[in-house]
Amino acid sequence: MFSLQTIFGQGNQFYTLLEEAAVAAHDSTRALHAMLKAADRQPALDAFKLARQREREASDKISFELVNSFITPIEREDIEALASALYKIPKQVEKFADRYSLATRHLEHIDFAPRAAMLEQASAVVVKMVHELRNLKLEPMKALNDQLRSIENEADRLMLELYRDIYSGRLDNLQMFLLKEFFEILEKAIDRCREAGVVAYEIVLKNS
Repeated sequence: MFSLQTIFGQGNQFYTLLEEAAVAAHDSTRALHAMLKAADRQPALDAFKLARQREREASDKISFELVNSFITPIEREDIEALASALYKIPKQVEKFADRYSLATRHLEHIDFAPRAAMLEQASAVVVKMVHELRNLKLEPMKALNDQLRSIENEADRLMLELYRDIYSGRLDNLQMFLLKEFFEILEKAIDRCREAGVVAYEIVLKNS
C-alpha cells in the first residue's frame, strides 16, 4: 500500500510543465511591455508567436501526460483547469500585438505602456503562484493571491481613466474606437492572469 507521501511525491512532471506554461505566458507579457515602452513601438511579432508556441507545447505535453500517467500530484481536473487558464494569457497578448501591428499609425499618441506594465506584473505573480504549487502551503499562496487582486483593482481604476479620455472630445471616432478596443484586450489579458491565479489558489485551498 502506498503512503500519501509516496503518492504525492510522484507526477512532478506536471508541476514542471505548468511552470513552463506560466513562464511562457509571462515572457509574452514582457515582450508586449518592452514593445510598447520602446521609442518607436514597432511591433516585432516573432517574440509573441514564440511565447505562444512554447505555451502550446507545454499544454500539449500536459494533455499527453494526463492520458499516460496513473498518478498525479493534484487532481486531474485542477491540472486541466490551470493549464487552460495559462494558455489563454499569451493568446490574448498575441491578439493585442497582431492588431496593434495593423493600427500603429493611428495610435502614435496613445500610451499603452502603463497598462502593459501591470499585465507583466500580474503574469509575474502567476509564475510565482504556479511555482508555489509544489509546496501546497496556504499562507504564501494567499499573499500572492492578494497581490494579484491588488493589481487587478488598479487596472480597473486605470480603465476608468481610459473612459474619461474616450469621452473628452479630444479624439476622433477612429481613435476612440481603437483606444477602447485595445485597452479592453489588455484588461481581458489581466483578467486571464487573475483567473489562473484563482485556480492555483483554489488548488492549494483543497490540498493544504
